[in-house]
Amino acid sequence: MVKNLQTIAFDADDTLWHNERFFHLTQQRFAELLADHAERDTLDARLLEAERRNIGHYGFGVKGFTLSMIETAIEVTDGRVPASVISELLHAGRDMLDHPMELLPHAREAVEAVAGTHHVMLITKGDLLHQERKLAQSGLGELFDGVEIVSDKVPQTYQRIFSETPGGICGAMMVGNSMKSDVVPPITIGAWGVYVPHDLAWGLEHAEAPEGARFREISDLSGLSDLIGSIG
Repeated sequence: MVKNLQTIAFDADDTLWHNERFFHLTQQRFAELLADHAERDTLDARLLEAERRNIGHYGFGVKGFTLSMIETAIEVTDGRVPASVISELLHAGRDMLDHPMELLPHAREAVEAVAGTHHVMLITKGDLLHQERKLAQSGLGELFDGVEIVSDKVPQTYQRIFSETPGGICGAMMVGNSMKSDVVPPITIGAWGVYVPHDLAWGLEHAEAPEGARFREISDLSGLSDLIGSIG
């Protein structure tokens, strides 16, 4: 009998390993550096708007975030931001890129559990070199049958990838912490989407939960094997 699910794909950042908490810590430092020029809420809103504007130019990840911080610092100080602050922001960005990768609880067990029975993939977006480095540090690389580091996660991205995997689109499942990037787009094209909430979320990744039978939610990755077993 052919299984309903043949391909299981995982998101990386804040699904398999920590990511957003490093952005939050750096953003806190950013607010401290510019406390004399703007309130924290104002800075957060201005930075998020800069990130939204810049995604199309810089893509997702630490480098775009760092450039958006610098841009915001210039804007809120009317161009008078000290060079020392710019230097600190650049150092903060480099520290984020160099920070050791830390797996989330149940990540290894979840990937190992499906690696022997399904076609397993990693689908992540962000800076190519940074994502490759984190994957190498994770020790999970050998468990994946395929790795896709993409510029964005939209329905066309999943259409291209899942059309070439065992079971096709209908036999594919995407597992991740972003409703906007990991859940809604796969379901839109007819795949499964599993939401694994994380306690921290980037403002640009919010979306409403989709309707339909192919949407699932689990509290953490320890529940993935049972979920897959229930679908077959």
